[in-house]
Amino acid sequence: MFTSNPFVELSATISPSVMQTYVWLMILCVAGGTLFDVWHKGSAKYFFDNWKKSAASGEKKLSSSEVRGVALKTLSNEVLTSSEFCNPNRRLAHLLTMYGFIAYVVTTAIMVFSLPGDVSGFWTFLWWVGALALAAGCIWFWFFIRVDVAAEGSSPFRFIRADIFVLSLMTSSVFAILWGLTQGMVWLGLYLIATTVLFGSVPWSKFSHMFFKPAAAMQKKMAVENGALDNLPKPADRTNPSDRDRHSMELLKDAPLNMGLGIKREDPRHY
Repeated sequence: MFTSNPFVELSATISPSVMQTYVWLMILCVAGGTLFDVWHKGSAKYFFDNWKKSAASGEKKLSSSEVRGVALKTLSNEVLTSSEFCNPNRRLAHLLTMYGFIAYVVTTAIMVFSLPGDVSGFWTFLWWVGALALAAGCIWFWFFIRVDVAAEGSSPFRFIRADIFVLSLMTSSVFAILWGLTQGMVWLGLYLIATTVLFGSVPWSKFSHMFFKPAAAMQKKMAVENGALDNLPKPADRTNPSDRDRHSMELLKDAPLNMGLGIKREDPRHY
């Protein structure tokens, strides 16, 4: 399974140039859809205006080395390890999805543009691992972690427009695995439909969110470092609480599990 390159077998039926043209079209869909999303929502203008406002209202001007430090911290924490997620299950599902998607997309492009040659071996193995990791992360999130499913008791089959991205990710990877195992034309058709929806729905889905999120995380950390705090009040000093805060903390520490009216206190879910 992990050594079989499904695109080599497909090239006996479909010309490699057709497959390569399809990949180029999907790349153009992502680029054009993201640019349209930026223009339509004005997100880039909002981001740069907010960046300038934060720099102007900050208590100190950051040096170039401090800016590089913030960038490296953002890359290592928010981007590479998703440390902003308090819920460990959601964090793991997100990492499976992110790294699975990167491996799945990159190796697909490598295998398709290598045709009619065969790059079976490492790249084929990585394609299978990426598709499996992507499918596992999406299925885990879709059926067990989504807030409306896990916390609100909604049906896992409930679908709204905001779900286009994760649902097309999930179906694309699942159908890719089924097609790779069987080489069935039905699975190939479903795989192409799901993948076309994934890359063609960028202006209406959360696909471009993956490009905006690192920049937003960077801006937020910069606002903390320069003291602007995005015009929010400074955090309370928990190391030296006032008498009132200390009294409230003591009351909460001794509070019973049933806090009146028959309501049972539950641990926060941290979504």
